[in-house]
Amino acid sequence: MSSTVTVGNVTFSNRSPLALIAGPCQMESRAHALETASALKEITSKLGLGLVYKSSFDKANRTSANAQRGIGLEASLPIFAEIRETLGLSTLTDVHESWQCEPVADAVDVLQIPAFLCRQTDLLLAAAATGRTVNVKKGQFLSPPEMAHVVNKLKDAAGGVLVTERGTTFGYNTLVTDMRSLPVLAQTGAPVIFDATHSVQQPGGLNGASGGQREFVPVLARAAVSVGVAGVFIETHPDPDHAPSDGPNMIALKDMEALLRDLMAFDTLSKSLTARSADPANAPSCS
Repeated sequence: MSSTVTVGNVTFSNRSPLALIAGPCQMESRAHALETASALKEITSKLGLGLVYKSSFDKANRTSANAQRGIGLEASLPIFAEIRETLGLSTLTDVHESWQCEPVADAVDVLQIPAFLCRQTDLLLAAAATGRTVNVKKGQFLSPPEMAHVVNKLKDAAGGVLVTERGTTFGYNTLVTDMRSLPVLAQTGAPVIFDATHSVQQPGGLNGASGGQREFVPVLARAAVSVGVAGVFIETHPDPDHAPSDGPNMIALKDMEALLRDLMAFDTLSKSLTARSADPANAPSCS
């Protein structure tokens, strides 16, 4: 298992500078996707931060059957390809069924396994077989050590494996994030990503839709980056209060630059201290 995964010009490593996976929860339209991708590219280029653009062609696990799910596979894949070709951004999207992996891999750089599906062996193997990088989210129902078995199923993924923490179910409609999970997940050998927006989600908390506590995204993100991660996953939207899904836990696009500046500062400090403590020259003497 490689401890460094390269996606386009973005490097994910628990010891390297922070990288970002970001974009709106679901693909809403070509214009909306290009608007958000262009804005994120401008922000991250200014900051010198590696970016993989994220959006979902289908939100297959919505709380209600009446909820909007996205514009679908056929309409979305050309848009992902356009973002990659015209903006030079690597892209990521979820896959829900094994048959989706091959066509999706033709248009995107990273296949993401949703948390609810992280133990679906056939899906994992199909994603690994595409040769693309696979980002697998830790199930809300799994302990961190159990993810070693999930990562092992993906050992043949030629593009490498990323593993993402997104919180653990705690009673009804609530998630908690145990920061101890981040170094435990790193023991799999894969770069660790912290999903700051889904970690504040309140699943099913709005009687037919999921709620969230957006105000705690920066709090948890700073904590995770202080512990040490390869990257952060942040869903963002120009107008999250009117987004078709996950609005309560998405960050407004206008607030992204300030948040990312803070996270990069925390990351620099955390990793410099880690490197310093690992240097034998700084080991305490026994005299």
